[in-house]
Amino acid sequence: QVQLVESGGGLVQAGNSLRLSCAGSEGTFSRFAMAWFRQAPGKDREFVTSINWSGSSTYYAESVKGRFTISRDNAKNTVYLQMNSLKPEDTAVYYCAESAHIVIVTTAPGDYDYWGQGTQVTVSS
Repeated sequence: QVQLVESGGGLVQAGNSLRLSCAGSEGTFSRFAMAWFRQAPGKDREFVTSINWSGSSTYYAESVKGRFTISRDNAKNTVYLQMNSLKPEDTAVYYCAESAHIVIVTTAPGDYDYWGQGTQVTVSS
C-alpha cells in the first residue's frame, strides 16, 4: 500500500518562504511522476507543479512560476516544494500526488493514483 506523508506546512507572513516535503513509503517511488496540488476554502483542487520520474523535467502553474520550485530525491523517496515570496492567495491545503503509470510531467489530477493527506499553508498579509 502506497502512503504519502506531507510535512512542512504552517503560518507565515507574506513574502516569506516555506518548504514542504512529501515522503513516500514504497519502492517504486523513483519510477513515476509526482506533483503538488492545492485546495483553498470554497475552491476546487488546482494543479501547482509536477516533476518527471528522474527530476530532469518540471512544469508549473502560471500563478507560482518563478516563486515555487519542485524537486525530488529518489534515494530518500521524497519530493519537495520550495515556496518563496509567498502571497495570501497561496493559502490552501497542499497535497502531494504520485502516479503509478505516467513518467512525464502531467497536470491532470486523474493521472495521479496516490495522494497524501494534505498540509495546511496559511499566508498572512
